[in-house]
Amino acid sequence: MVLSDPSISDPFQTLTHGTPPVSLPPGRPRWSGLRRRWWMFRIFDLIARSWPAFGPRHGLLVVRIDGLGDMLLFRPTLDHYAEIFGVSRQDITVLGVDNWKGLAASCFDGYRLKFIDARAFETNLFYRFKTGLWLKRQRFAIAVCDSFFRKAMIADSVVWFSAAPRKIHSQPWISRKTQAEYAYYQRDAEPAIDVGAYPTHEILRHARFVSTLAGRSIPPTRFRLDWPRGRAPIPPGPGYVVLNFGCNEPGRRWPFENYRLLAHALLRQGYRVVLTGTKTEGGDLEGQTALLAEPNLINLVGKTNIDGLCDVFADAKLVVCNDTGPGHLSITLDVPTVMVIGGGHFGNFVPYPEGLRPGQVRFVFEPMPCYHCFWNCTQRQGGDDRTSFPCLQAVSVDRVWAEVSDLLGIDASVPIAKFVRSNFA
Repeated sequence: MVLSDPSISDPFQTLTHGTPPVSLPPGRPRWSGLRRRWWMFRIFDLIARSWPAFGPRHGLLVVRIDGLGDMLLFRPTLDHYAEIFGVSRQDITVLGVDNWKGLAASCFDGYRLKFIDARAFETNLFYRFKTGLWLKRQRFAIAVCDSFFRKAMIADSVVWFSAAPRKIHSQPWISRKTQAEYAYYQRDAEPAIDVGAYPTHEILRHARFVSTLAGRSIPPTRFRLDWPRGRAPIPPGPGYVVLNFGCNEPGRRWPFENYRLLAHALLRQGYRVVLTGTKTEGGDLEGQTALLAEPNLINLVGKTNIDGLCDVFADAKLVVCNDTGPGHLSITLDVPTVMVIGGGHFGNFVPYPEGLRPGQVRFVFEPMPCYHCFWNCTQRQGGDDRTSFPCLQAVSVDRVWAEVSDLLGIDASVPIAKFVRSNFA
């Protein structure tokens, strides 16, 4: 059985291109459909889940084992949980992951927090067993997970480990490979709450989830992070534009050559350019001698933690980025943002619905019939798995330059490649 609130309609039009796939319905527990890793963990999972934990049940566990962007899209609805479940904020424990731990104090003031290494929980038997014991010993009264794209052996098993009398899930995306695992971990939970077929934007999903629990319509809202300005490690000078050119999946990166052209064009317009990204993305800068030698080019790749990235973004005139967590962070900080996106799960995370997209945010994409591949690209040519996916390569640098120019109030009438060639000294 799946619960949903039919009164919660989608007030925004979700853009779709290509043919969206359809999730499978909830299945029944069946041993034949479980993957090999599950069998390796099963006995230790059962021991942790059965471990004695004495005392009254209390508190609410909220499972958010997902990325930075997912967390930011979810965050506004968390503040409804205390009222819905009749608990105080101090009785709500948010279980998150290490990659956004640095934002915890700013995003979750008043809540209890616990962070785990999701990769270790999924692969390391001892770490998983230890975490499972911790969950059981907390004696949570309620455990909630409303992520749509999630792994049953991580998020759903965390709820299951807690052994909370009330276990509440949203209906996730289910494939044939994961159907049996979801059925196993949700077998003693309340009926899943339907938050919409794919693709429905995450902000709308979260609003539907809390609306169903509350029994009334709760409008979707966007999270705004109140971050202090004036702390960026950038020396005084002209305004700067941030190019955050990386992404955890190389194929989802807009080609670096386009970022290079943007950088030179912005420098010729009198802006400083700040490059940000992780240390592993520094390889894209190899051989970029001319760019790195520019006097107004500031290279912070691999030199900032998440707090430092917020400092840099907060004082920027503009951020240009790929579909990745830092892009959602820039939007959350109310910084003008141009995000170049592909079609892997188009409409589910980006672009934002028009009613929730700030006027200073632009999503640039090139529709293709192969959208909704979930990044299992079948159109990429050649064997190099570090090249950009075709849907990203198809986004021209002139289209992005037009959006950048419009937000900065500069002339974009000359194609960017010609502009750079004629002005590059």
